[in-house]
Amino acid sequence: MSISMRQGMSKKLSRHPLSIALFPASLLAIAGVPAFAQEMNDAPDLLPGLQVTADWLGPPTEESEKTYTGARTVVEEEDLQNRGALNLEDALRAVPGLQVLDETGTGVLPNIGVRGLNPLRSERLQMLVDGYPIAIGPYSNVGVSLFPVTLPSLEAVDMVRGGAAVHYGPNNVGGVVNFVTKPIPSETSQTLRERVTVAEDTGNVFTDTYYRVGGQATDKLDLQFQANVQRGDGFRENSDTEVDNLVLDARYYLNDQHELASQLQYYRVDAELPGSLTPEAYKQDRTQSQRNHDKYEADMTRATVTWTYTPASNVEFQWRNFVHDADRTFFFGQNLSGNGHWADPGLDSTHVADSPRLFTVYGTEPRLAISHGRHDITLGARFVSEDVEFDVNRVELATGDDSVARDWHLDTQAIAFYASDTISFLDDRLTVTPGLRYEDVNMDFRDSLSGVAEENNADELLPGLTVGYQASDDLFVFANGQRSLVPVQIAQATREGDVANETAWNYELGARLQATPALLSSATLFRIDYEDQIQFNQTASRFENLGKTRHQGIELSNRWDVNSQWELGLGYTYLDTEQLTGDNEGNELPNAPTHKVSADAVYRYQAWDANLNWVYVSSSYSDAENTEEETDNGSAGELPDYHLLNARIGRDIAFGGDRVLNLGLAVNNLLDEDYYFRGVDVSPVGRVPQPGRSYILEAQLDF
Repeated sequence: MSISMRQGMSKKLSRHPLSIALFPASLLAIAGVPAFAQEMNDAPDLLPGLQVTADWLGPPTEESEKTYTGARTVVEEEDLQNRGALNLEDALRAVPGLQVLDETGTGVLPNIGVRGLNPLRSERLQMLVDGYPIAIGPYSNVGVSLFPVTLPSLEAVDMVRGGAAVHYGPNNVGGVVNFVTKPIPSETSQTLRERVTVAEDTGNVFTDTYYRVGGQATDKLDLQFQANVQRGDGFRENSDTEVDNLVLDARYYLNDQHELASQLQYYRVDAELPGSLTPEAYKQDRTQSQRNHDKYEADMTRATVTWTYTPASNVEFQWRNFVHDADRTFFFGQNLSGNGHWADPGLDSTHVADSPRLFTVYGTEPRLAISHGRHDITLGARFVSEDVEFDVNRVELATGDDSVARDWHLDTQAIAFYASDTISFLDDRLTVTPGLRYEDVNMDFRDSLSGVAEENNADELLPGLTVGYQASDDLFVFANGQRSLVPVQIAQATREGDVANETAWNYELGARLQATPALLSSATLFRIDYEDQIQFNQTASRFENLGKTRHQGIELSNRWDVNSQWELGLGYTYLDTEQLTGDNEGNELPNAPTHKVSADAVYRYQAWDANLNWVYVSSSYSDAENTEEETDNGSAGELPDYHLLNARIGRDIAFGGDRVLNLGLAVNNLLDEDYYFRGVDVSPVGRVPQPGRSYILEAQLDF
């Protein structure tokens, strides 16, 4: 293969991280596809220059975002690095419709919600890395209690809020977010980055060291290695954190039609968790911790292998395979006095518990994409197997006696089939895509202590329809409606009470207008009709179906390139949520602020650049009962509105050749805003303080 051909293919494939696995060549041979591909090659004038890809979303770029048939925001590398954000979840705050709750200040446990859906453990999002699911249990444990992603290793974040449920399921009610890692460069290059964050209130220091080297190893083999090491403390007591993230990428070109790509990752985290505070303790010192037994340990080994076969410009196969072995454990203090608040930070712990979770997950996903005439057809299937050990052990502090409180095992077998046909009309200005996804999920649960064995099965047809219309050179209009599924999770099904699989209909109607060459505006009306939505009742320590809920609103965004130096952005989200059935009928949903406003300004002058970013989030409720007056222990009550202002200034310094050093100084939460949300996971009661003012010094050398 020539170098020019390699570079072209490398660029094409690295910009298509959501390309999903395809049917093996043997199946295509049976179906007669090679003959069809040869026929298409013999008639190049039928589809001149067409390049088809199995990736429904297309490349994660701002250009692809403009003509996507749904609400979509691509945050590229420059924006991720230059927003003065503490961590990855902080860098995504400005995305329309997103709600971010920062649990640790270090980014190891993100809590991201979309359009009023529960943000705790980001459990209403289909999270992917380069198109592969990263939830430790893609079907049985969709909450992200292990997040093997660090900010420096990313090239972009692709946030799709609608229109993708047929192709990327399940658990996509809030949409799909794809974390795109840095591609292997076509020429050998290296990056060295150091970042130091200092919390003003406590002086705590957190360091982030990153190194990358990659390029062409042989005529047919490209390699890349990335290492990210994080050490230090968040802004509170009891927040010491260690993270190691090692990633090895390889791409092998067999010939012009066949390619193999793989990634091997090892991720480890060891972190103390400061947890919640009582309202009284919060007022005394919001940086303290009342949860001195709480910590978190986890590691994950992931491997992916993709075979891509492109027999013609109008046919693409991929077969993607993934496996991960994960072990994550929370340690936490408990008070078992029977008052219903076992994690109340105002009570002394009587026990220390640990909750190890062992996951072995394997998945294989073939997909075929064919373009012929006015039809772009996608056919796909996926099989996922999950083996989960789910335990809880306790040690009584007074006596040192230990006991096994929980010994569960879960086997999950899931298979999905999906198909779509994008039909073009009006000289390709109008596209209509009907699609259908079928999910069949079988979960076998066994309690080794009680001997109880149960099954939970989901068997759903999930239709979808998307429409896109290029009304003029400057105006693109879209609409979509799709049905989504979230299977009952192991932690939900095994607690007291009866919960059901969740399903939802998602609808969007939107438009993007290039009002001038420098001004791009977009508006999206959205609605989610949710069946049997599940929420955690902190007071009763149980999961409950809220029944039917409705989420609706509008997302607006504007991007204005004023001139070669100035760039301005403005966004607004209005959200209206309501519980439609049950005891809390008519109430708003928890953690669902009505208003969100974001604005940013970028100024560039020669080698200098300056960024100012502002986000405002209105008040919201923290429980389904919409409790306004805060309870004594902080378990419920209205959440305050808040403003966040971040600033950063940076400069590039060239050292000759390809060597460039970027120096940056940022201030996060410039106004030192004081705000909080309420407890999460093993610390579900009380106020969780959000990070105060921090200073960030960073240097990156590319060579």
